[in-house]
Amino acid sequence: YSGNDFMKEIMDRFRWVIEVIKRPDCAQGFVLLPKRWVVERTFGWFTFCRRLSKDYERLPETAEAWIYVANIRVMLRRLTC
Repeated sequence: YSGNDFMKEIMDRFRWVIEVIKRPDCAQGFVLLPKRWVVERTFGWFTFCRRLSKDYERLPETAEAWIYVANIRVMLRRLTC
């Protein structure tokens, strides 16, 4: 995902700036990478929704809608605590 063609396509289509987090070359063993844990945590929260545990949906739009529902559920739970 670090190629110039990919970056240009994303910038032209969505007006997003992508930052690729790479592992340091001198690192050995486990290294904590910044920002990656946010994505991993979010995917972990999706496992609480049974419907998202497998790809049951026929249309990608339906799967996207269920991801929105899961995110709304997570946000509401965080607001009420």
